[in-house]
Amino acid sequence: MRVWQRFGASTPFKAGYLLVVSVSIIAPSFAAGSLAGSIDPKREIAAPLVQSVAVFGADDRTLLPSRLKALEAKIGMLYEPQSRSVCTAFCIDETMVATAAHCLYRTRGERPLPLANVTFRLSSMGKGTKGIRIAGAAQGAAAQNVMTGTTSLSTKPPIDATRDWALVRLAAPACPQGGLPLAHRTPAELAAQEGERPVYQVGYHGDFGSWRLTFSPPCAVRRPSLSESGRIIASDFADASALILHTCDTGGASSGSPILMDGPRGPEVVGINVGTYLQSHVLTQAGEVVHRYRSDTVANTGVSTLAFMDQRDRFARATILHERADIRRMQRALTKSGYYRGSPDGRYSPALREAIEKFEADERRPKTGLASMELLRRLETVVAGRNHGRYEPSSEQLETGSVPRLRPSGP
Repeated sequence: MRVWQRFGASTPFKAGYLLVVSVSIIAPSFAAGSLAGSIDPKREIAAPLVQSVAVFGADDRTLLPSRLKALEAKIGMLYEPQSRSVCTAFCIDETMVATAAHCLYRTRGERPLPLANVTFRLSSMGKGTKGIRIAGAAQGAAAQNVMTGTTSLSTKPPIDATRDWALVRLAAPACPQGGLPLAHRTPAELAAQEGERPVYQVGYHGDFGSWRLTFSPPCAVRRPSLSESGRIIASDFADASALILHTCDTGGASSGSPILMDGPRGPEVVGINVGTYLQSHVLTQAGEVVHRYRSDTVANTGVSTLAFMDQRDRFARATILHERADIRRMQRALTKSGYYRGSPDGRYSPALREAIEKFEADERRPKTGLASMELLRRLETVVAGRNHGRYEPSSEQLETGSVPRLRPSGP
């Protein structure tokens, strides 16, 4: 079970908050490989990594109503056969999907999934259709084709759950009907529009066998108050302004599923479902936990589209490097510029991503971490300028000069 936990001051009785992510594991009875065809509900057993704590009131999830059947061509499943991990993802365009970052990279201290094995499959795909891999997987370059808010999700406050998003380029078009539109709505606006335009959630669960899409009826979006609990939420999360607290019934493999609102173009995505926020009470003695009380569910959590909407556009325009020779060129250029200290092995690693982000920050550009052709050209221009001795004065070398004092005219 993966949780984020926070406790207050050291006292015999402590109240803390936990965030539980919803990733499911298919039991060994399910054959390894891509999700080809349907899963036999008699053999399939969903073994969630966490308990079902995300239901508010009665469990009223249902199969997709007829008015939302079109979502079967835009919401799919991410599957990795080695770990038998299942998450939800949704189409952004024909070849790009969005999900939660922890569905691919887990949390800090855990081993990420082998991205080359991850596949995406729509429930509307015909029986026997194989899932589609991440772009570059065949060349060992899948990591370059994932843009994410984090690859090492913090499990200690300040929790960076609002960076728990990922955009994934696929090796082939998987969404022929295009993607779901992203709506520009702040969490505060969602809470204010609750009665007029409620939100709902669609994702994968084990409720009905064969891992069919389920619909969580309209639910509430909660606005953190100025109360003590609201202040704790604000202090627990790195960016509470991008955090959606909602009461849609989730669970199973719902991490990465879209939080939706009806708009002029039909369902629009307002956020990505991440996990469940719990209040936990424990009794301690001499600094040791001696008893855990039942946890109370505060709300489910989502990441607002505001956190990744601009990055989506940058990712769509970028020309991603797949060849190791090009990655080596980038590593050497970053080394000469003082940003990268690793070996020029032609592999996209967390260290290379960090070096790219530092260079982008010094350029005063948005940090993407992408190994793109555009970035490589900028880097090599910088290196070439230095090698040819181009004079680039620092701020300490710049002089402002003096302004001449005007003399009054007169006889």
